Amino acid sequence: STGDLYVYITVKPHKFFQREGSEVICEVPITFVQAALGDTIEVPTLDGKVEMKIPEGIQSGTVMRLRGKGIPYLRSTGRGDQHVRIKVLTPQKLTDKQKELLREFAGIKNDKANPEQESFFKTLKNLFK
Repeated sequence: STGDLYVYITVKPHKFFQREGSEVICEVPITFVQAALGDTIEVPTLDGKVEMKIPEGIQSGTVMRLRGKGIPYLRSTGRGDQHVRIKVLTPQKLTDKQKELLREFAGIKNDKANPEQESFFKTLKNLFK
């Protein structure tokens, strides 16, 4: 007798990459110095490593796109994209010299350095007037 055959495929999770359709997602850690000053980093892709330019002032959680570095489209030409979520690492143990330099840096006034923070504090201040 003939009947229907159902086949279920489960894709085992990868340690670094996640998949959403034809898109590939990964998270890449960078130092807070790289985030502040910008840098060029190597990012793993399904085809090997590629260089990606990190703009200065990037925030943790920002997602950058590598076009055409995702999963090949089914029954079509081309590929999806790879989305790279930036994770800015905050140092957990600093030397006395590093702490001193950071305190000195914090003491330099620059109103344009954190416009979102300034806006937040102005909004908060207006709430309590």
